[in-house]
Amino acid sequence: MKMTHALCGIVFSFCATLLQAQTAIPNGYTKATIILANNTTLNGYIKDNIKRSAAVSFLDADSKNKKTYDGNQINTINTDDARMICFNGDFFKIVCTGKLSFLQKLSDASGKVNYNGTEPVYNNGTEGNIGDYFSYSETDKKLKLLNAKTIASFISLDLTGCTEAIELAKTINGDMAKLQKAVEVFNNYTLR
Repeated sequence: MKMTHALCGIVFSFCATLLQAQTAIPNGYTKATIILANNTTLNGYIKDNIKRSAAVSFLDADSKNKKTYDGNQINTINTDDARMICFNGDFFKIVCTGKLSFLQKLSDASGKVNYNGTEPVYNNGTEGNIGDYFSYSETDKKLKLLNAKTIASFISLDLTGCTEAIELAKTINGDMAKLQKAVEVFNNYTLR
């Protein structure tokens, strides 16, 4: 009887160790789903190299295959903490979405070298700096940098028809992060 209990305990411990090994997130990685530019979906883990090299290291769900993807190879990334989208090799955090998306730039891919076979191709990236805010219109598929020079145009052209969003946007006093609320109000208005 004691032998049976000991054997059951050993088997249980072994199974628990295997189960923990399968569900443990590798050190330095975050659980993520990546949708590649060719619309292939990958589930696994990413290590964030976005700010430094406009890329992520991807480890498959079995933690066996590791590959680096840059922003040109990715459409979107979803983690528990953030959703990201890529344009021209740069990564953007999705702050809010709808008819207008409000984004924050996370990388600078300008000058990054990619290879088309053996031929080097230099990436221009997107305008602006890391931390800058952008809008992306689902209607015209355009990414727009939001700053002191472009805010008036954004308010008059992109928030057209929603008085509440326009009034909110006029009160930000140069703090572009506060535009999030105006974009959310505009998106709710367009759903009506």
